[in-house]
Amino acid sequence: MSSDPWGRVDETGTVYVRTADGEREVGSWQAGSPEEALAYFERKYEGLVVEIGLLERRVRTTDLAPKEALTAIEHLRTSVTDAHAVGDLDALAKRLDALVGLVEARREERKAAKAKQTDEAKHAKEELVVEAEQLAESEQWRSAGERLRALVDIWKGLPRLDRKADDELWHRFSHARSVFSKRRKAHFAALDAEREDARRRKEKLVEEAQSLSSSTDWGPTAARYRELMADWKAAGRAQREAEDDLWNRFRGAQDVFFAARSELFTERDTEQRENLALKEELAIEAEKLLPVTDLKAARAAFRAINERWEAIGHVPRDARPRIEGRMQAVERALQESEETEWRRTNPEARARAAGLTGQLQAAVEKLAAQAQAARDSGNTSRAEKLERELEGRRALLEQALKGLQEFGG
Repeated sequence: MSSDPWGRVDETGTVYVRTADGEREVGSWQAGSPEEALAYFERKYEGLVVEIGLLERRVRTTDLAPKEALTAIEHLRTSVTDAHAVGDLDALAKRLDALVGLVEARREERKAAKAKQTDEAKHAKEELVVEAEQLAESEQWRSAGERLRALVDIWKGLPRLDRKADDELWHRFSHARSVFSKRRKAHFAALDAEREDARRRKEKLVEEAQSLSSSTDWGPTAARYRELMADWKAAGRAQREAEDDLWNRFRGAQDVFFAARSELFTERDTEQRENLALKEELAIEAEKLLPVTDLKAARAAFRAINERWEAIGHVPRDARPRIEGRMQAVERALQESEETEWRRTNPEARARAAGLTGQLQAAVEKLAAQAQAARDSGNTSRAEKLERELEGRRALLEQALKGLQEFGG
């Protein structure tokens, strides 16, 4: 008989393995010595050791699924329990027990990690939903639309939740996108309608502008063009492709009109500057009539000058008040001379002036006598009142005498 710490071979060649539960027959050996029998069954044990070691390595270093790992462990446990091998089978069983504990711990870790991942995914999706619902009310159509598309990509990259929770969040998310899409579509539909209305209005403005381009009614037409420009700005923008064409046609019609007007005004300005030079010469000639020494000759000369003045035509608007003011000043001087001469030679006026002077002279003498009498009688207050009245009458008399002198006497 031969034996070692973990097994033995009896006289009949039967091989036993020792375990905590006692000995167990694992086979028989008739082909050689007992030592060879033990060596053979010990090699089978070493094979189990290798298999368990490989499984331990897979569990520790790979992402082997817990279910698959436990199936492999149970398979090896059966192999160990029923093993036809000699060795420390109890130690192998303990290693398998420890490996089960490791797998279970990994399972719990994965479960916790998955729960955390799910919770984070739920939180992330809820944030995406809230942001999408806020964007659904935005009128920043381009940036909001781009952001919503980016949110979809982010959503796709997140783990799925349980079906109910995931479906509820996705429904809200999808609804927000749908609301935004409908609002944007309605906005651009309204914008297209507005632009089409603007195009029709501007088409009419272009037609009127083109019809006015050949007008020579310069003032009213220029005013109408200003009104058309105000209407153009108020009409809003048409579609981009139509806007440029309409503007070019509208502006082109105005350019035709204003170019023709500018050419005419340039010619007119040249003519008016020449007229101004001629009128300045006439103004100088008229001013030489002053001061008036011979009223009749001055009036005849001024009349002749004025006839030439009227025949010349318009001068530049900014020079008109100045040049016309010079002629008007000469005309006023002539009128004043005429009035003076008329007053001097008018017999009725002279008689009225002489009568007034006589009346004032008599009133002054009468008041002087009354004032002296009042003072002689001691009535000082009446004397002072009469003297004040006398002073006023003397001033009137002085003015009347000056007026009478203008009539030559």
